[in-house]
Amino acid sequence: MPLAEPHDDHLPEEDLVALDGASGNPDDNVVSETSDASDPTATADGGAVEPEPTLPEPVRQRIVTLTAAVLPTLPADEVPVPLRRVAKFAPNRRARLGAPVIAAQLTADPLFRQRVTARVLADAGDLGAAVVEGTAPAAADPVEVAALAYLARPRGWRELIDASGAAVRAEADSAVVAELVREAEQRATRAEHDRAVARVEAEKLRDELARVREELGQLREESRQVARTLRETQARERKATELLATERGRAARASADVDAELRRARARLAEAEAAAGVARASAKEARSVDDARLWLLLETIGQAAVGLRRELALDPVDKLPADFVADAFAEQPGTAPANPAARARDTDDPARLDQLLALPRAHLVVDGYNVTKRGFGEMSLEQQRKRLITGLGGIAAQTGDEVTVVFDGAERMHGLPPAPRGVRVLFSRKGETADELIRRLVRAEPAGRPVVVVSSDREVADGVRRHGAYPLGADSLLRRLARS
Repeated sequence: MPLAEPHDDHLPEEDLVALDGASGNPDDNVVSETSDASDPTATADGGAVEPEPTLPEPVRQRIVTLTAAVLPTLPADEVPVPLRRVAKFAPNRRARLGAPVIAAQLTADPLFRQRVTARVLADAGDLGAAVVEGTAPAAADPVEVAALAYLARPRGWRELIDASGAAVRAEADSAVVAELVREAEQRATRAEHDRAVARVEAEKLRDELARVREELGQLREESRQVARTLRETQARERKATELLATERGRAARASADVDAELRRARARLAEAEAAAGVARASAKEARSVDDARLWLLLETIGQAAVGLRRELALDPVDKLPADFVADAFAEQPGTAPANPAARARDTDDPARLDQLLALPRAHLVVDGYNVTKRGFGEMSLEQQRKRLITGLGGIAAQTGDEVTVVFDGAERMHGLPPAPRGVRVLFSRKGETADELIRRLVRAEPAGRPVVVVSSDREVADGVRRHGAYPLGADSLLRRLARS
């Protein structure tokens, strides 16, 4: 093979850059085995030179090692520019990382090769002198002889390199043969060991076979005993079966007698249950009649009270009987008559709202935007809703009454604060107004429950009044909230 080799992949990046920049492509200086063998290159004077010989790998490595060893000993001006950076490498890295550049330079620069050869031969001593004379001592290492011959290039140096290659190949063949012999000996040793193991296993198997035969004899004897025991057991089983059949006949007769007695008992029980059912039905019917009478009486009283209240259309009284007596005394001569209008409760009086909310189980229904636009219309709708709902929460907490506030809206608004405890917030659906939703809430309440509707809309007030609710103006609630 040629002296040069490809770049080492493990060369540091900066070293590779320096080496490539200094020497170019080392492969350009390497004479390939195929091209050089057929086309000799031309020298400067036009004469032909023989191509570089193909070196065995050990010889090539030894040439690079010898050159790398003497490279630092050369003067700086004798070291080619591409090798000056390699000369600064550590000894163990110089031959490994600089091998491509060193090989290329030895091939392309005969003067550099002569300088290296002078120092290598000086270090080689007698062996170097013998190689220069074209002879190779019989006891010398053929690789060393070939490396020195390549550098010194005496007469017949190519034959020395060929002889070294043959010796290297012979050593390789000898190593292969030795390896084959060693493997054969190992296989023979393993085979002998396997035969010994097989003999031991065979002895174990013979002992195991004898034991198994002995156990088989014991099992046969046990089988005969088991068969004898089985026959005896079968005989006893036949006798037990006959006894069992006899006992089953007796049990069947006893079961038939028990079933007959059970049927008679069930018939008596059915008669008793029928009599008890008749008695329970009679008692239940009597209780139902009493309950019906009581319910009819209470319903009659309740309907009469509701009808009377609806017929009279009475509002919560503003004055108690004692107040009339006090008025009579107040109208005596010498006293100024009281002004009835001052004591009246109109629909915008918060005191009337308080009176109605004081009724048991009262329900306050508020027309939301009707109240907010009248009281604080300068705010945004969101702020109006928030302020009204917060105020109604305070009223619900004080009175404990049910409070419902209704707003116009096709769908529920977003961003509402959580409704206070006791306050229900409703939005009318698409196609429905808040007035219609208020009237529907009033109609849903049972007759007789006090329902207070706060709205300044006359149509709403008239509509809820027909269903028994108490309409109040928006100002009554606004004053009540302002007072709170």
